[in-house]
Amino acid sequence: MEDFFQKIIELFTTPEYIDSLLHGFLLTLEISFFAIIIGFLLGTLIALIETAKKSKWLVIPKFICRVYTTIIRGTPMALQLFIMFFIIFAIRDFPELITAVLAFGLNSAAYTSEIIRGGILSVDKGQTEAGLALGLSRQTIFWKIVAPQAIKNIIPALGNEIITVIKETAIVSMVGMYDLNMAAKDIGSGQNMASYIVPMFTAALFYLATVYLITFFVRGVEKKLRKSDITG
Repeated sequence: MEDFFQKIIELFTTPEYIDSLLHGFLLTLEISFFAIIIGFLLGTLIALIETAKKSKWLVIPKFICRVYTTIIRGTPMALQLFIMFFIIFAIRDFPELITAVLAFGLNSAAYTSEIIRGGILSVDKGQTEAGLALGLSRQTIFWKIVAPQAIKNIIPALGNEIITVIKETAIVSMVGMYDLNMAAKDIGSGQNMASYIVPMFTAALFYLATVYLITFFVRGVEKKLRKSDITG
């Protein structure tokens, strides 16, 4: 036990160890941030296509979206990451960060699209029919009636997806990227068990703190939306 606490003190008093953890944590945040943006934008587009009114112009786009979400959701994230790194973007000097962002962003888009699609479909169709009866256009009905209610329904699930992306980025260490997980492994490698546990435990605290902040923010948004329902 004494050795364990000595290793904790050593970790937090050694500048190069702290620099390694912070460098890895920064890469984790970079990958997560841009992947979440890509996932949300592409996921929203896919959801809008899949929930759009039937049209001959949307037959092929709907089919592509359906195949895309099926493949992405039906295969492991690690396998998708390997394909992106060693097949699709197996180009000399191609930025690893961009490859990782695209891999996680495309994966997140499939799940985000289903979350948003479910939120849109959760709104009673009778409200759309009532809007049409009042002479409103479908675009106006969607943005003024359907979308606000759908957003309230999808906020918790979107928060969970953001958290999932952040935690899943830990597998980039499998392709050699120096993220938070790899930094912890590097610090503890070649030493005794206590030396290995301390950096891994510290990395876990970084993840936990990040997830807690996101959860706190999401719950704050939920609370504000519920309050607006009451006051409205």
